[in-house]
Amino acid sequence: MKATLKDQLLAFREGKHLDSDGKESLCHNFYDWFCKTTSLKAKADRLFRLTEKAARALNVDQEKHYVVFKNNCPMGGPLYDDLRICNIETGDVIWNLTPKSGHSGKAELWGAKNEWKEPIAIASTATDLLKML
Repeated sequence: MKATLKDQLLAFREGKHLDSDGKESLCHNFYDWFCKTTSLKAKADRLFRLTEKAARALNVDQEKHYVVFKNNCPMGGPLYDDLRICNIETGDVIWNLTPKSGHSGKAELWGAKNEWKEPIAIASTATDLLKML
């Protein structure tokens, strides 16, 4: 059974990083990464804090979703992280929030809402992006 976003955020407040299966592991909820494994905990801390804010701003039902993290390695540009809020029943990604894209250098929100055709919102920072919603 999948851990809900509510479960993951409650665990985070207690200092734990639960993956979508409800387990703690050395990958700290990252399912793919290109950085040092030792840097994942700090990255996960930042992304879980951002997930809390994004879930509120996007009015995400925390019982019907979960979050996973990815550290991306673009062909051109620096490594960057994103968080993916997924439907717990289908596993489909509903929202993708990138605090600082390795392509544009901006915070970007993508989603199923517009069928992933273009970013739903772009801002200088993730904080500014969430204020726009």
